Parts: sequence; structure tokens; C-alpha cells
Amino acid sequence: MNKIKILHMYADMLDLYGDSGNMEIIGYRCKMRGIECCIDRYSVDSEMPDFSAYDLIYIGGGADLEQQHIAEDLQKCRQGIKSAYDNGSFLFLICGGYQLLGRYYKDADGVEIPGLGIFSYYTVAEPNRKKRCIGNIVVKTNITGRETEIVGFENHGGQTMGVETPFGSVVCGHGNCTGSSHEGYFEKNVIATYMHGPCLAKNPEISDYVISYCLNRKSDAAVVLPELDDALELKCRQVMVERLVGKQEGK
Repeated sequence: MNKIKILHMYADMLDLYGDSGNMEIIGYRCKMRGIECCIDRYSVDSEMPDFSAYDLIYIGGGADLEQQHIAEDLQKCRQGIKSAYDNGSFLFLICGGYQLLGRYYKDADGVEIPGLGIFSYYTVAEPNRKKRCIGNIVVKTNITGRETEIVGFENHGGQTMGVETPFGSVVCGHGNCTGSSHEGYFEKNVIATYMHGPCLAKNPEISDYVISYCLNRKSDAAVVLPELDDALELKCRQVMVERLVGKQEGK
């Protein structure tokens, strides 16, 4: 039987807008295909795991306070996470998780929280807390091999800069910065995004990209996922895309 091992980090602290639901979606889509999915959890002061033993490492989003609380502990994990990333483990990062794997996050008070520096981007929060990138967002991506419009919900004061390989281009919403043309960060084994929702519930193609990667990274023969009936999810998403894009075009 095919198997995926997942490490969900700080699930008790970084669960903004139901971000933990992303792992429920991965587990569900694996179950429907007979793929064993083992999800372990790590949090502050947990026993240090072997990060490279996991196919997927997931970090969700949280507010500034939660990010400050985990920052010191996360630094202890740096070498393990970096080694896992170098060895091909997939990193899926939402909002706060996205920010903290860059060089640093400077909050609205000017306090700089060191990131892991695994990636070269950095984030600076708007000093005016009322100025936020907030609302539904539509992003066009072609990471699955064909151009796809995906949807999510963003709410961040942080402005992420220095992104060399974005997750996608913004059709409607803000993205990495206020009025940005791009959203998130992407490598073949990294998706970092501001899209909450949880975003995988709304975008089954992205879920399957992650699952396929995790299975194929340790298989000599290419694993092809059986199709699932995603008609309802795709129809709901299309309604949202048409509503948001039509609203923007009507401005």
C-alpha cells in the first residue's frame, strides 16, 4: 500500500481560519484512494522529530502573538527542516508559516522576528494595523501543468518581498503585498501562500499535486492518482471566481 507521512507543526497555535482543515483534506483524499496517511503533530517543547522521515511538513497561519510564541522553538528545528527540504520533503506553508521560513518577519511595532532563512524573501508588516490585505482572492497558477484559477481568503498586514518564484499571479485580491501582481512562493517541493479557507478544500488540484509529489518522490515508477468526483468543489469554485472577477471588472 502507498503511504504518506505528514508532520503537522504547531497545530494547537497556528490554525487561523481553519488552516488545519488542509490536512483533513489531504487525509480524506488519500483515504478515498486507499493511500495510508499518517499525520503526526509537533508543538513547542515536543520531542525533536526526524524531519527527514516525513514526506510533507505543514505549518499553518497565526497572528503576530502566536508567531512570537513559536519563533524561538522553530529556530531549534531549523537544521532538521532544512535537511528535510534538501532531501525532497514537501513544505506546505500558510501565512505565518510562509513568513517564518523566510529571512525575517518585522511586525507592526517594528519588532523583528528572525525567520529560518531557508528562503530569501522577507516580510514587513504595515505600521498602520488598519491597512491589511484582506478578502477573497483569485490566483492563476500553472504548477499542475495547466493554467488553473484557484481561490482562497487572505488577511495579512505583512508585506512579503523578494519572492523570486511565486505560486501564481493575482487575478483578484492583493497577494504578497498590497496590490501585488503575484501571490505566494513556489518550488517543486514547496507551496507557501497567504490563502486560508482552508485553501485545499476549494482547490482539489493543489491537494493532488501535493499527494502525487509525496508518493512519487520515493517511487521508481510514476504513481498516477485515480480520479475523484470533484464536480461539486469545482462548480462552487467557479461560482466564486465568476463573482469575484466579474465584480472587479465592473469597478
